[in-house]
Parts: sequence; structure tokens; C-alpha cells
Amino acid sequence: MIDGMTGTENGSIAGDMTGGDAIRRKIEALATTLSLPTVRRALGTLEGEHPSHRRFGSDDIMDIRPYEPGDEARRIDWHTSARSGRPMVVHRQRRVTSRVWMLMDTSREMTGSCESGEMAWQVAANGLRMFAALSLRRSDDISLVCADSASITRVPFHGGFAQFEHTLDRALERPWDHPRNMDALLDYARRINDRNALIVLATDEHALGERQLGAIHAIARTHPMVIVDVETINPFAARQRTVADADTGRRLPAFLIDAVSKREVDTHRSYLAAQLEAQLHAGGSTLMRASSSEAMFRTFVRTVSVTLARTGFSTHPVAPPKALGATGKAGDRL
Repeated sequence: MIDGMTGTENGSIAGDMTGGDAIRRKIEALATTLSLPTVRRALGTLEGEHPSHRRFGSDDIMDIRPYEPGDEARRIDWHTSARSGRPMVVHRQRRVTSRVWMLMDTSREMTGSCESGEMAWQVAANGLRMFAALSLRRSDDISLVCADSASITRVPFHGGFAQFEHTLDRALERPWDHPRNMDALLDYARRINDRNALIVLATDEHALGERQLGAIHAIARTHPMVIVDVETINPFAARQRTVADADTGRRLPAFLIDAVSKREVDTHRSYLAAQLEAQLHAGGSTLMRASSSEAMFRTFVRTVSVTLARTGFSTHPVAPPKALGATGKAGDRL
């Protein structure tokens, strides 16, 4: 299959586990500079908010009691206080997703190269870090699952974002020698009982065919879902690089690299991406597609901006952390 010619440049796994530090710093900055209400709304609009029983939110009333020293003044409900003749504090439900399931494709195919020189798994992992940074800021529980044809493993994780990065890095220290089994991974996602849990699936553009699109559509009808879709290098456009098949190590002959083949592959991939996006959109879910960690970060910021704008929460785009560093009030710009 011609799309299979997207392996590493030398047919082996190359790459630095600690590479992409600049992107990691951007991810951390985005989470720490956005205000907590903005983080909640940004994720809530992606996933479909639902009630929880955690206190200190802004939705349905849970209980009302008299004001006591030490209570936050902003919790006082003045309409209720006026009727009661004394200050009254209102506790409300807030809408959250209590759990985020991050499903990472850790198959051999994810060692494919991207235009940026990164491997597909590196871009996919940074996509998961973006969601983790905001989800943990919102105090969600995260379940990390790594999958290939040999196993589907839920990786234990407890703690904050630094611990998540450490856990993910350790999980990705692997031989990467088993092919993928996307059908099994999607079946795993279908069996997640919590219908309010956000499912984030990170894979590459070659993993999802017609059969998988049907399964994704079924999952998206019962769960909020985001696909982190990594674009790998078009082998027919790689004139300045040597591209080898990830499975066999065979190199693509130079005489096959031409503009016609490049356009055909680009058209085919665009068609599949449009199909996937339509399926997800029909189920109210989201596609994040990019060919590098930098592009994935921009896509993430743009996606959050668009979803916030649709809810009327903001008319201004999310500014990148570098631009927001001067004020330290990123949430105010949203």
C-alpha cells in the first residue's frame, strides 16, 4: 500500500524522548496562564458539559446556608440574601467531565516520519499533553491507555501535569515492534461505561479506514470524542529526504518520486480526513489534525478559540503563551 511508505527515514527508530522541550513549555504556559473558568469552558464546549456533584460551580443550586466568617464573598447570592434579610451563601453544581480517557496508539506504524522530522508518536503524545494540561488544571481524573496488536494496557497515573509527563514518557519507552490493531482499541473505547467521559484518541492518518470510521461514529454518539490525527510525510514529496517503509526498511526508489504521485496521495489523504471530520462533526465531536507538534499546538489553540466563540464566551482568539507573558492574564484576553 503506497500510504505505508511513511516509516522512519532510516528504517529504525530515531528520535529523542526529551525532544520538543519548546512545545512542552508552550503547553505548560497555556495551562498556567489561562484562567480556571476559561479552562473549564474551553474543555466543556469540546466535550458537552454535564452536571457533577462538586461544589463551587455556577449552574444548578445544591444548597443554601447563612454566610459564615471565612466564606468567599463572591459566593453570596444577593437575591436570596435580600429575601432572607441576611447574607446567604449558595452552593451550586458545576459542569465538569470527571474523567478523561487518553488512548494512545503505540504500534510500530507510529514510528512514521512527519514533515517536521518528528515521528508520529511524538506529535501524538504532545497532543495528549495539551489535553492533560487543561484537564488536570480542572481537576479531572485521567486514564492513559497504550495499545498495539500485542496488548492494550491501562497505565497507572496519579498526580499533576509533571507526573503525567513522566508517566507518558515512561510508557513510550518501548521497542515499538508490534503492528497496530485499531479495531481492538476502538472496541475498548466502546466499552467505556461512563458516557460523560471525554475520549481522546491519538493515532496517525493511516489508522482509520471505512470500517474504523463506522466504529468512531458509534462511539461519538455515546461519548464526547476527540481524534488527534497525525499527518505523516508524503513519500512522493520527500525529494530531499530518504524515506523507508517502517515494516520492511525498504527505501522508495527516487524515480518514483514525482508531482503526479504526490498529488494523488495528497488527494486521497484529504478525502479520508474530510470523511473522518464529517463523521465526528455529525456526532458532535472534534478532529485535531496536524503534521508537527508546533502545528498541533496551533490547531489546539484554534479549536479552543472556535468552540469558545460559538458559545458566546469570547469574541477574541486564544493568544499564544508567548504573547500573553507580558500581562500574565491570559484568561482576560479570551
